[in-house]
Amino acid sequence: MKRLFASFSLLALGASALLASLPLVAWELDPEHSRVSATVMQIGPDGPIPRQHEVRRLSGNADESGTLQLPLRLNQSDVVERLGPLPPWLSGITERPMATLTTQFPPERLERLAVGESLVETLTMKVRSGNAVREESLPVRFTKTGSGQVKVTNAERVALDGQALMADPTLRSVMLLLGYEQIGDEVPVRLDALLVKAGGS
Repeated sequence: MKRLFASFSLLALGASALLASLPLVAWELDPEHSRVSATVMQIGPDGPIPRQHEVRRLSGNADESGTLQLPLRLNQSDVVERLGPLPPWLSGITERPMATLTTQFPPERLERLAVGESLVETLTMKVRSGNAVREESLPVRFTKTGSGQVKVTNAERVALDGQALMADPTLRSVMLLLGYEQIGDEVPVRLDALLVKAGGS
């Protein structure tokens, strides 16, 4: 019995040490109020036609250093709604992250903001898709909307390279499924998200 109790105690201490070593979640995205919208210019025989798309229910956690990881899944976009029932070979991947975005924001500066105040920071966005990693800089505006709540938006116009998107095998497959054989050179995107303090504090 003593040996069993000693083993249990060691396991408990080990679990406590492991939990203590994990980064604490300080901020998190509110999925109900976090999305990215994009305008894709479809090039067809009758000329360019703008099409609107959204990636909704963005969810991710940031530790106390402000490092945020944001997995992006196909079922967060309106692609599934527009396509209807997916073929069996594709339906299984809707829950798996197609890409993971990692960035870092200054939590201490957000803490010092008064309600209604804003600050602009240029964040480095690293997007990992499979073995490929892309890195972009994005000016972002943080606006404190309440205690423990910060709205996050573009600080300026941002557009993705349409030809680079079509060159990505995964994204090209999705574009072709949506009927986009050719798109414009620019895909303007807009971020509209809400960061909240973890635990509502």
